Amino acid sequence: MIVAAGPEIIVTSIAKGFANVAFTGSLIVTVLFAAGVVLYSKRRPADASLSWGEAMLGAVYVTFGLFWAFGVVPHQWLTFSQGELAMRSDAILAGPGSTGWLKDIPVVITKATVSDLVAVNIYGIAFVGAIALWAVWQGRGAKQTDEIQTSTYGRPLVKA
Repeated sequence: MIVAAGPEIIVTSIAKGFANVAFTGSLIVTVLFAAGVVLYSKRRPADASLSWGEAMLGAVYVTFGLFWAFGVVPHQWLTFSQGELAMRSDAILAGPGSTGWLKDIPVVITKATVSDLVAVNIYGIAFVGAIALWAVWQGRGAKQTDEIQTSTYGRPLVKA
């Protein structure tokens, strides 16, 4: 049975997570997909006409980006955590059966629980990121003006 020494094992496991090529590479690809959306939204005017081919290319890009963020990145994390990091359900971090400083709590917390919580946070970050990217794309043509509307004589218009 694998028994953890305490909270330092969590920090070490997360730090080792970025040493994995597949997980880190999938994160980099996800960031590049998001950067592509942001950069293209700054270049494309909101009122420009869209051809069928451009629409299909955009749909494929977005679908593959969502597949990558919600499918590949969590999969790579779970594969790495269950394999190389040995974050299994028999590795107890806290509760009865552990030797760490949290051995007196009545709930058993395993390394697999921590691994699953990291995966849930990856899904949450991808969800918030997808909404933020949609907001960037939808607001690409909006101009932020604080100017007061003026009449033909140059005086400010005031609504009564």
